[in-house]
Amino acid sequence: MPPPTHSVPPGPGARFLFVLGGGRPGGSTEALARRAADGLPDRAARRWLRLADHPLPAFEDARGTPAGTAGAGDRHERVLLEATLEATDLVIVSPLYWYTVSAATKLYLDHWSRWMDRADLAYRERMRGKTMWAVSSCASPDPADADPLAGMLRRTARHLDMEWGGLLLGRGPGRPDRSAVTGLPAGPRDRPPAARPGEPATCDSTGRPVEARAFFTAGVLAAAAQR
Repeated sequence: MPPPTHSVPPGPGARFLFVLGGGRPGGSTEALARRAADGLPDRAARRWLRLADHPLPAFEDARGTPAGTAGAGDRHERVLLEATLEATDLVIVSPLYWYTVSAATKLYLDHWSRWMDRADLAYRERMRGKTMWAVSSCASPDPADADPLAGMLRRTARHLDMEWGGLLLGRGPGRPDRSAVTGLPAGPRDRPPAARPGEPATCDSTGRPVEARAFFTAGVLAAAAQR
C-alpha cells in the first residue's frame, strides 16, 4: 500500500473531525479512534460527530437541475457540512463492512458530490490541503481485506487535493496477532503487542508493534522516511 503523504505533524492549530460511521456506539472501531486521539497534541481541537445522530437523506444525483445547486438541506446536513469545512484533519471512523466503509459513511461521502456542485461553497477549493485519515477494524485474518476501504478513501483525498494520512486498522480483543496500521514503510515483522482489555491491538502494515496513540505522528514519520 502506498505510504502516507502527510508530512507536517499535527500542530496546535489543528482541528480534527472524527466522523463516526459505525452502527454500534462505543464499538471497537470507535474505541480505537479515541485511543489514537489521546496521542494528539493537547492544543489540537477534537470534534466527534456520529453519523447516526445526523442522518442524511438518500443521495440523489441532481446535477444540471436547480436542486443540484440548492443550499444545504436540513440541520443534520448543515452540521456535517460546516464541521467538514471547519476541520483541518478529517478522520473517517468506520468498521470494515463488506470490504469497505459503512453505509452511513458512504452516504456522507456521496453528499460531498452535491456540495462540490454548489458554487457558493467552493467546496473543492476549501477541502484542498486538508488531511484525511481513517480508523477501522475488522474480523478478517487478512489485513489486505481492508485495502479496498483504504484505496477508496485515499483516492477520494487525492481527487480533492487532500493529503492522505494513513489507515489505522485494528483487530478485536483476543486476536492481537492480526492487527495493522497500514500505509507505513516495509520492514521486519515482529509479533504485535497484546491488546488491553476491551481494546483492539495494533501494529503497522509490516507487523511491527505500534501504539495506537502514536498513529497520527507515526504517519508523519513514515512519510518523512520516504523522502
